[in-house]
Amino acid sequence: MKKVLTIAGSDSSGGAGIQADIKTITVHKMYAMSAITALTAQNTTGVSSIMKASPEFVAAQLDCIFTDIYPDAVKIGMVSSSAIIRMIAVKLKEYGAGNIVLDPVMVSTSGSKLLSDDAIETLTEALVPCSTIITPNIPEAEVLCGFPIPDEDGMIKAARRISEFYPGAILIKGGHLVSEAVDLLYEDGTIHWHSSERIDNPNTHGTGCTLSSAIACNLAAGCTLDESIKNAKAYLTGALKQMLDLGKGAGPMDHMYLL
Repeated sequence: MKKVLTIAGSDSSGGAGIQADIKTITVHKMYAMSAITALTAQNTTGVSSIMKASPEFVAAQLDCIFTDIYPDAVKIGMVSSSAIIRMIAVKLKEYGAGNIVLDPVMVSTSGSKLLSDDAIETLTEALVPCSTIITPNIPEAEVLCGFPIPDEDGMIKAARRISEFYPGAILIKGGHLVSEAVDLLYEDGTIHWHSSERIDNPNTHGTGCTLSSAIACNLAAGCTLDESIKNAKAYLTGALKQMLDLGKGAGPMDHMYLL
């Protein structure tokens, strides 16, 4: 059985973060493991409180995982401080981790920064270079490249700019562009467009977490990056199509629809 590790924050309402990752990995018939970077008290209407783990405790979790059940892929989501980011980078290098999918959670859907400027700098300098692929949405890609991304040409320019300091693959998710639902994979100077059906579903909580976890699962299974993204997007589309409607706000999708 393939093993996938998620390093992220916990979502008490189950729609995103560690909980969404574990559901996604399980549906892919793989063994899910987790290193929790923060606890959140949240539901579909928002986040009310966050309790960060210490860098030392994050390191202890990673030591226990890598020295016993070595993961075939790693997904990284919410990392809440510079110290935790540095510690994760150190441990991934120490254990020679591969198939690392980094979802650089920096900007909320509403456009608010979720990481401080120094933490974003640490993420870019320490953790991004460790990754096999990074999966920023449009606002996050704008932070990484330093200029606005209004359209598909902007996505290409952004990927090329990011590739100047990051040699791995870049998946810029175009969901924030109103006209198209296309994602851009930039790999070794080559451009691959991944289009998908835009699902008219307001309940999209955890889509970024879910997509990155599904990509990690496919990489663990031995798929290419292009195949992994195609398969992950198909899984995500299927989960959204179920039109699950839970909670008073932007609710979760049906991760378990394949069961």
